[in-house]
Amino acid sequence: MITIEHLYISPGHNFFGHHGKPPGQNPTVEVEEVRCVAGRGIEGDRFFDHKDDYPGQITFFSMEIYEELCRTLDVQDPDPSAFRRNALTRGVDLNELIGEEFEVQGVRFQGAAECSPCYWMDRSFAPGAEEALEGRGGLRARILSDGVLRAEGR
Repeated sequence: MITIEHLYISPGHNFFGHHGKPPGQNPTVEVEEVRCVAGRGIEGDRFFDHKDDYPGQITFFSMEIYEELCRTLDVQDPDPSAFRRNALTRGVDLNELIGEEFEVQGVRFQGAAECSPCYWMDRSFAPGAEEALEGRGGLRARILSDGVLRAEGR
């Protein structure tokens, strides 16, 4: 069973489209719930209505990977928002959902691709994060049905 421990939105891009430039200063805001809109994204998030059929209408990241990364890189209590993923989950191997339809809290999704880690991870989380996240940077997904997701870990 997939549980959601944290939910985040950000009104603007800090890293996406910033190659060769400094990162943006848009906040990543933790929220208790998000409204998912089929084919469009999460209301209030930077990727809402980004492009038709955009594969990253919502992004997921594993709390188990987060905890392992903290141990591996010896990072104490970093903010999980550093990954700039929308939903931090527990109880699922997100890579197994690539190409699959799945449901969380009554909202349907289509796993589209891995959220490939980039060099910004070394800056936003800790040095070595990009390499440590290779092949497990999270999941990009399309939203197939309207609905609300709520953080269960709060």
